[in-house]
Amino acid sequence: MRTYFVLFLSLVFIHLSFAQVVQRNILANKYNLLAVQQSLVPKNQWKPYPLTPEEWRKKLPDSTFNKLIKTGETALKYKFEPISASTSLDFVRSGDRQQHSNVSMGKRNALMNLVLAESLENQGRFTEAIMNGVWSICEESYWGVPAHISSTGLPDVENPVVDLFAAETAAVLAFTDYFVGEKLDKINRLLRSRIYYETKQRIFTPMAKNGDKYGWMSQTRPVNNWNPWIMSNWITAILLLEKDEKQRAEMLHHSMRGLDRYLNSLGDDGGCDEGPSYWFAAGASAYDCLELYTSATNGKIDIYGDPLIKKMASYVYKTHIADNYFVNFADADPKLTPDGLMLYRFGKAIKDETMVQFGQWAFKTFPAASTAVSGYHRPRKLNNILSIVQLANNNFSYTPAPDAWFADIQVMTTRNASGMYLAAHGGHNAESHNHNDVGDFIIYLNGKPMIVDAGRGNYTARTFSSKRYELWFTQSEHHNLPIINGLGQKSGQEFAAKNVSRIMTPKESGMSMDIASAYPAEAGIQSWNRTVLLKRNQDEVELTDEYLLKQKPKSLQQVFMTVGDVNLVEAGKIIISDGFLSMTLRYDAKKWTATTELPSTEGMEYSSFKTKWDSKPVRRIILTNTAPEAKGKLVYSFKRD
Repeated sequence: MRTYFVLFLSLVFIHLSFAQVVQRNILANKYNLLAVQQSLVPKNQWKPYPLTPEEWRKKLPDSTFNKLIKTGETALKYKFEPISASTSLDFVRSGDRQQHSNVSMGKRNALMNLVLAESLENQGRFTEAIMNGVWSICEESYWGVPAHISSTGLPDVENPVVDLFAAETAAVLAFTDYFVGEKLDKINRLLRSRIYYETKQRIFTPMAKNGDKYGWMSQTRPVNNWNPWIMSNWITAILLLEKDEKQRAEMLHHSMRGLDRYLNSLGDDGGCDEGPSYWFAAGASAYDCLELYTSATNGKIDIYGDPLIKKMASYVYKTHIADNYFVNFADADPKLTPDGLMLYRFGKAIKDETMVQFGQWAFKTFPAASTAVSGYHRPRKLNNILSIVQLANNNFSYTPAPDAWFADIQVMTTRNASGMYLAAHGGHNAESHNHNDVGDFIIYLNGKPMIVDAGRGNYTARTFSSKRYELWFTQSEHHNLPIINGLGQKSGQEFAAKNVSRIMTPKESGMSMDIASAYPAEAGIQSWNRTVLLKRNQDEVELTDEYLLKQKPKSLQQVFMTVGDVNLVEAGKIIISDGFLSMTLRYDAKKWTATTELPSTEGMEYSSFKTKWDSKPVRRIILTNTAPEAKGKLVYSFKRD
């Protein structure tokens, strides 16, 4: 018997931790409305960003200054087109989100680029184009995307919906007013009043009167990245557009209560069940909000010292594998380009030196991810470019985290000194952006993927519909999991891991759990105890499944997903390789036969798999048990060659 140091989670605790929101209310309990009113800097005194070429030059490297103007010059060629009814209806007619998004996002990116170029140059040559951009966007019936207004396709203008991109639009127009508002007044005073009117109609009033109707503002159910993402843009619009100081303070306090609902949704370890790629829209957006609060109150509203904020932040570097690979369970992407400047600033704010160094490493490795202004999260990106000079000559020493354990989302990571990496998770099948993947795991060698979670395909109408689990990448049958009596896991919070333990000893690191409850009753499982361990000194991962079924199964299979080259070299031995790196998967040849197949890459949902893994195909290795028994112990070994 091994002697384990285990962190045990009972089934009761699992359901409590996953199902309930903890009413911490960190912001609202610390700062009431009066405190906000007394600390908020008046709009005409709050100048968070440069307003003249001279101020900009003091803040930006010459290369960034010149690049922003050139980007604006390119945007002068952009034509602001209206969004037709046919374009809006394309989503409900075909399921495609891109036709509408290309027009909508293109307009907002062009406007932001024009506005910044004019603010930096201050010669008036961008103002006519800015005017056309403002008017075109204000004339739109809806600032969001058709996918976010149920199945209507066309918006109901009498019932405005606040979604991610409506909020993003409000922030773009607020920046326009801040940077070039006086120049717009010289063209026509109705331009700025139109910006405020439309923002009030579409964002301010709906949030004040009906904000609680949105799922992402729920007080009783966990909310995801939508909440802080929208909050950060709403706060920007509040602070930059609202002239009535009483309403400005009331809305800002309302946003603090709103952000609390995201923070209340986090477990005590600050884990993000949406994965690292979504953390940059979730935890990072929460930081965007906190930064705005601190800036607009001269530091009087500040919760950076709260342990939950520190844990929420550290999640992202604790799930970093190597280079631009991150742990990617559920809809998270396996590769992302981390925003080093934001990470650096967040690390400084919470006094986390590891995060500071992670940010320095990321900025040096992926500078473009931090300095691009187009795209989403524009308040963050403005603060990024204004902090470039802080990192210009900084030395750093970043070392990836050796081990991590997030009990709240049941995710563990571990690595050994020679570069073998393991991550695994339990959880349940109603997590945000869920895949039916309780008990899944991934293995990397020297930063290269060997056993993988394939990730998500393109988002379409089917992705977030009742047909979601018809897509192969959401199904447990396309994760590193068993298929029992021809059945995979089901979706729903009741389909969860039980008896979850974190295992850590000097010789091995991993986790164990019973995944039987993740499968439907028809699978006939009484228990399925899965243990996955990294042998620290042997460059080996061992997977053990000890199970008990109600009766002898009709079929039993085990799936392993990979993007490596696969060689079924001989019975009982599969070599998975990536260039000069290789790993051997060993299994009992007396019990299993091995085959491989390539999941589809055709169609709207699947086309991204042609390039997602550096154009390497996602491959499914299928072991089929030749004489399955009602009870057994199955052992698989993954060892570096």
